[in-house]
Amino acid sequence: MAQDGVKKLRWYNLALMGFIMVWGFGNVVNNYANQGLTVIVSWILIIGLYFVPYVLMVGEMGSTFKDGKAGVSTWIRSTTGPLLAYFAGWTYWAVHVPYLAQKPQAALVALGWGIFQDGKFIKAFSPMTLQLMTLAIFLFFLWVASRGITSLKRIGTVAGLSMLVMSFLYVILMIAAPAIRGAAVATTDLSYHTFIPNFDFTYFTTISMLVFAVGGAEKISPYVNNTNNPTKEFPRGMIIVAVLVALSALLGSVAMGMMFDANNIPKDLKMNGQYYAFQMLGQYYGVGNFLLILYAIASALGQLSALVFSIDAPLKVLLAEGDSKYIPAILTKTNKYDAPINGYKLTAILVGIMIIIPALGIGDMNSLYNWLLDLNSIVMPLRYLWVFVAYMALRRLVGKFNSEYKFIQNSRLAITIGLWCFLFTAFACIMGMFPKGVQLYTSQWYFQLSLNLLTPFVLLGLGFILPSIAKWNNRKDTKTISN
Repeated sequence: MAQDGVKKLRWYNLALMGFIMVWGFGNVVNNYANQGLTVIVSWILIIGLYFVPYVLMVGEMGSTFKDGKAGVSTWIRSTTGPLLAYFAGWTYWAVHVPYLAQKPQAALVALGWGIFQDGKFIKAFSPMTLQLMTLAIFLFFLWVASRGITSLKRIGTVAGLSMLVMSFLYVILMIAAPAIRGAAVATTDLSYHTFIPNFDFTYFTTISMLVFAVGGAEKISPYVNNTNNPTKEFPRGMIIVAVLVALSALLGSVAMGMMFDANNIPKDLKMNGQYYAFQMLGQYYGVGNFLLILYAIASALGQLSALVFSIDAPLKVLLAEGDSKYIPAILTKTNKYDAPINGYKLTAILVGIMIIIPALGIGDMNSLYNWLLDLNSIVMPLRYLWVFVAYMALRRLVGKFNSEYKFIQNSRLAITIGLWCFLFTAFACIMGMFPKGVQLYTSQWYFQLSLNLLTPFVLLGLGFILPSIAKWNNRKDTKTISN
């Protein structure tokens, strides 16, 4: 009975939690900026062929390894061993470095809109000046995180829910605006070519943003064994998540097409599109900038909360089940607030470099913002690769682990689907490395391409250094003890 009492989440609870964890309005805006209304077909393909199997694989692994503390690292450790578990944890931490470099920048954009109600604030500064401001914000919130302050995370939860509600409100009000308020539809060409992608090289350079948008489902896994009748209700909840994501993506893209001409997309839509959307929506409904200000405040708080959380959580995932053979003891040192202070220092160094270096070669703020966002779409999905590695390894170990829920009973088919998701993710990341929105073979194109290539290799390559340091330290400690 106690067990039944614990398993109290129903499929609809799980669906809402999963949707909040995975989705955001920015996903709609960023991918519309990349593809226009052709993104509708892209959403259908990515959700059906990638997102649905992804979340159901996560459900199976969460059910199998319900007691693990470190998520994907636990899955890898249990199925392959501690060395790959270390690299999985390192990847999860390392890919957050560009994310941490981008969050303060996004918060400044939101604050600019909230205070001045236009996008001119961020453009008033040179890239280097803006990046120095970004660095100052990052270092301040790094200090906040090091003090164990968690109240901002709770504020961020409220802000995130507010943004989610406003995102749905935007879709509903925008789709209704032509009928209710007589708003003109911006995209007037509704021919075949407006909706069907041209599957060429340029198109494939944008799919990493789609993968980035639907990733992160592994955050849902701890809840699978708290679900009532998980064999039936967990997959049902995950299917509802996929349906909600599909509806939000498709209707959101339609709403964007009604507001912004798909054949003449503003160049700064990635940076300012969310705020343009709520500003124009307020004008349609006669409330001025009220909706814009609400959304900008919620966005700023959400960005800063995500910054604090992402400074702390990935590092703790790396260290939670870290093997002393691979992670130097000095990195695990904590301060009186139980924060891994030396890990924070390493984070500060890498993020600081990530903030400053791009400003040396990217000449304007819009290009810098777009590049850093695109870089995140290249780097962040690399952590999803370990999800699929863990899943394939799990299904090869037939009979070794018990799970209350299985995505697919046939192990060979399950491994094939896991391999498909792995290869597709890798392909998307590689194609995403080619710069977008920059004239081919110019100095800026080569600069961005170089950074796109170097960043993941350097960040992941650093992971090979720590085991050597740990080995040297352990050998030194052994000699000290023996003497």
